Amino acid sequence: MLTYKNVNRVIVALLLVFILLKAMILISFLWIFLLGLVWLTLTIIGSFHIRWNYFLKAEHHNYQINENTIAITFDDGIHSEFTPKVLKILKQYDAKATFFLIGKQLEGQEEILKDIIQQGHTIGNHTYSHSNNFGFLKTKEVVSDLKKTQAVVEDLVGLKMNLFRPAFGVTNPRIAKAVDSLELTTIGWSIRSLDTTKISKEKILKRITKNINKGDVVLLHDTSQKTIEVLEQLLVFLENRKLKSITIDQLHKLKAYA
Repeated sequence: MLTYKNVNRVIVALLLVFILLKAMILISFLWIFLLGLVWLTLTIIGSFHIRWNYFLKAEHHNYQINENTIAITFDDGIHSEFTPKVLKILKQYDAKATFFLIGKQLEGQEEILKDIIQQGHTIGNHTYSHSNNFGFLKTKEVVSDLKKTQAVVEDLVGLKMNLFRPAFGVTNPRIAKAVDSLELTTIGWSIRSLDTTKISKEKILKRITKNINKGDVVLLHDTSQKTIEVLEQLLVFLENRKLKSITIDQLHKLKAYA
């Protein structure tokens, strides 16, 4: 299994062999350099590809589920303009979703947060600051950041969240250690919509629907009108395919709150 720990074991073993061979003048230093390059490449790719489960285990899909269900998830909320629109459309189509919330954006959004809960959706931790340097934070800084969001949500709605999605989907040993210390379950995705990019809503919808199957997890963002329009078309598509959107904890049989 391609994980950080397993790769490190293999790299260290090979490094010792290469050092021995270099000492015996049987190979050049180039081999040691190439070995380091392989390690660095795997580490960088693993950091930005949460679906590898390279640094930590994340739940990306549940293809073993018997029901014709998927999970639609939203990152980067709450957004005062677009989150209510998302909730309205979900209610219209009797669909449930999971919202991964940025802590600093919850200020003044207590009513929307309560609406999310009351309408049967699930919430999870998506960091407090969603900082661009999230992947470079020390373990204690990651812990502090996640705790701030936990505290805000507990104060507003009395729920202690168990679910977490890292900012930008970035993971590394420090983030993994922080998540483990807080006993959070990391959630990934199997279909990334790219709805925050400049591609058209038609291409986004096609990207989501072309290979969608029961058990898939769709990543969207409740932060733009384009996503609102994609969401409604997606729900019509799912209805025609007799697929239903449920919360991520229902899809994976997880406990959303402590």
